[in-house]
Amino acid sequence: MDQANPFETPRTFALHRAEYLLGFAVCTGLIIANFGEIRWPVWIALFLYIDVIGYLPGAIAFKRAGGRPISKAYYVLYNVMHSLITQGVVVGVWCLTIGPEWALLAIPWHLSGDRGLFGNFMKSFALPYEPVRQKGYLRLLDDLRLAHPKPVGHAQDPEPVGHIAPASPHAATAGAALRAADQQPVSPAAR
Repeated sequence: MDQANPFETPRTFALHRAEYLLGFAVCTGLIIANFGEIRWPVWIALFLYIDVIGYLPGAIAFKRAGGRPISKAYYVLYNVMHSLITQGVVVGVWCLTIGPEWALLAIPWHLSGDRGLFGNFMKSFALPYEPVRQKGYLRLLDDLRLAHPKPVGHAQDPEPVGHIAPASPHAATAGAALRAADQQPVSPAAR
């Protein structure tokens, strides 16, 4: 993954998640070490408000939609509430107005847990709200000669792409021609 190829392979995704698992472990250690000093009602409220505002409305809409696309507003809510920037501002304002306290660990614990344990990062308008295997991504992995990640299990089968119209037959034919051309050996003179 780099600036010219902003996607992740299963390996780089696992490494990305591992970084957040380390953050989750550090937060867990600090929570355990300071267990008696945490104001638990505040900790619980800080932990829950992220999903009450940022995840649950979209999850409910997604379930009710039965696989059809849902409003992009749910994606924006999710991304804003699960942003390290947004939550960093919340922690900063809290520290300036109320003062630093151990209950604030609920925020990085939540975000690092979402990313490290569950692999949930920002949501793209181009994909369904909940994880669904995308055939285009699987083709990309095939082109890179990489193994497919394990499938995710959901009770419903949403539309493969949430907000983008299917490609025209011409685009599919052109894509197949390009993939076929990539498989052709290149003579040393052409290199």
